[in-house]
Amino acid sequence: MVSGAGYAGSGPAVPLALVASTTSLAKRLLLGRPFRSDKLQHTLLPKRIALPVFASDALSSVAYAPDEILLTLSIAGAAAFAISPWVTLAVAVVMVTVVASYRQNVHAYPSGGGDYEVATVNLGPRAGLSVASALLVDYILTVAVSVSSGVNNLGSVVPWVGDNKVGVAIAAVAVLTALNLRGLREAGVAFAVPTYLFILVILGMIATGLFRIFVLGEDLRAPSAGLTITAEEHHLTSFAFVFLLLRTFSSGCAALTGVEAISNGVPAFKPPKSKNAATTLMLLGGLAIVMLAGIVLLARMTHLQYVEDPGTQIVANAGFYEQKTVTAQLAQTVFGDGSFMFLLTGGITALILFLAANTAFNGFPVLGSILAQDRYLPRQFHTRGDRLAFSNGIVFLAGAAIVLIIAFQAETTRLIQLYIVGVFVSFTLSQGGMIRHWNRLLKIQRDPERRRRMIRSRAINTFGMGLTGAVLIVVLITKFLLGAWIAIAAMIVFYALMLAIHKHYTRVAEELQPTEERPVLPSRNHAVILVSKVHQPTLRAVAYAQATRPDTITAVTVNVDDKDTRNIQAEWERRELSVSLTVVDSPYREITKPIIDFVKGVRRASPRDVVTVFVPEYVVGRWWENLLHNQSALRIKGRLLFEPGVMVTSVPWQLRSSQDRDLERLDRGLSRAPARGPRFHPEPTPPDDHDQIGADQK
Repeated sequence: MVSGAGYAGSGPAVPLALVASTTSLAKRLLLGRPFRSDKLQHTLLPKRIALPVFASDALSSVAYAPDEILLTLSIAGAAAFAISPWVTLAVAVVMVTVVASYRQNVHAYPSGGGDYEVATVNLGPRAGLSVASALLVDYILTVAVSVSSGVNNLGSVVPWVGDNKVGVAIAAVAVLTALNLRGLREAGVAFAVPTYLFILVILGMIATGLFRIFVLGEDLRAPSAGLTITAEEHHLTSFAFVFLLLRTFSSGCAALTGVEAISNGVPAFKPPKSKNAATTLMLLGGLAIVMLAGIVLLARMTHLQYVEDPGTQIVANAGFYEQKTVTAQLAQTVFGDGSFMFLLTGGITALILFLAANTAFNGFPVLGSILAQDRYLPRQFHTRGDRLAFSNGIVFLAGAAIVLIIAFQAETTRLIQLYIVGVFVSFTLSQGGMIRHWNRLLKIQRDPERRRRMIRSRAINTFGMGLTGAVLIVVLITKFLLGAWIAIAAMIVFYALMLAIHKHYTRVAEELQPTEERPVLPSRNHAVILVSKVHQPTLRAVAYAQATRPDTITAVTVNVDDKDTRNIQAEWERRELSVSLTVVDSPYREITKPIIDFVKGVRRASPRDVVTVFVPEYVVGRWWENLLHNQSALRIKGRLLFEPGVMVTSVPWQLRSSQDRDLERLDRGLSRAPARGPRFHPEPTPPDDHDQIGADQK
């Protein structure tokens, strides 16, 4: 066997490369130390942490849903603001219905598939894929809308932020990405304090304002109460006014986004998972309704006015008027302009809007992992990173959201028109799937008490499907031309892409399926050694090829320069190598094609023969060295892989620079292969209706 100094360095094994160590250190500072796989159970969330993790999106909607309701009504003039409580009541009814419906979902399907799993199991794979497409688009929009809204709110307080909205929004997405890459529990702890503080501040503002009005009898008036509002449309027909009300209602339904995230994130809850998820859903619905209704009611009691276009709709005595958000105006009215509570309300509202994107950062990766396991997305989406988070899904979501932020210049008003279409598609199909689920169980259930519970659950889901389906139609009619068509087009693209990925994986699996026939052994093995120079890598390749004991062995070099070829032949003869050297002429100085033709010629004699091509390669330690070496070898290997009956064997020769590589870091990176396994581990639960549901489903 030929050996050389380059094979195993005699120098010290350390130090490692400084660049690799610095990169590893930076990663650890940002993401923390990696978790072992058996520590997954310790990352599960209790209800007090799960609420801010999964519900921050729906809770934060009270910071912009009232704005959307009032500014849409302002098109008809100030008198239309009187309808805002009734619109809010309609939104609250939808919220109660959706929460009640999803409580059935989390009990029946605790594996974390949520709407996707419900639709797939009960309505078929195509319906499930439609739901998945809608949810993936909606999650991306959730990040873009929430972060953009936070930047806009912060920009009204800090002018520099308003002048650099896109850059600040991208930075916010980057910070959220880093926090979520650290793992669910750490992200939840980081977001719990501001989320609970936001809830306390908003509820405190509502309670204080209503107490001063109804108990103390004070006449609180918002800063915009005395302004004169002109309608954009002075003479609305009955049909146009109804259309305006429907558009207002659809804008207010933005408060429902994020409700479905809990059903997708059930596996992240501590046991009993289903019960804890259902309780969290109830808390989410109650808090969101109270805060939304409280803000709208307080806005009416303080005569607050909020318009779509302040420049044309507000007739102000003092020239330019800068319109503050509804929450900011109410805080100024209740707590006083410039007070600590006023500043706290503005700051915590902007912060919670940033953190609302965290709902999508938890829902999107889990759904992506399930889709990858079902072969609808690349398997990399099912891979957990160092911190046991689905890192690839998190990074993809962040990248897609940043693209939207740049494309729409972080303008909430433009992005909001794309919003909520996807979530109501998933709501409606999910409830349809649950109706079929209960119908199937009722056919086999004979216990009267359990039948009554199932009939009640079916009634809830039936009402939910009818209501969310009606809302979906309203949203499509009122928002289609305003931008909803973009979201629909994105859903179609996701649907077609996932269908194509699934077909590819299915086709590959069928091709790789072993047959009952015993494999036919090759008749003979012909070894071909590629020679560019007579040096240590070549001598090692010759020795290794001989050690494999092939039937025939040949060394091949391509003649692109007569002088170099003669030098190779002379050195070959001087060393008296026992392997014959074949020179393949190449008048046009090509290398790859002459070798391919030679290999084909060797194998052409018998289809059952195989050819093993030995390719000497340098192993380098620096990325830029790869640009200077191995390019011809890579081209030849890449081409030979398409030849049937040809095996390609790399024979490495480690250069000294390779000894400086941080091999432990390289091993950790290469070990992160896509994992396959069961979607979830069922937890023991007391016997009830849901045990029967799970048994019937199996």
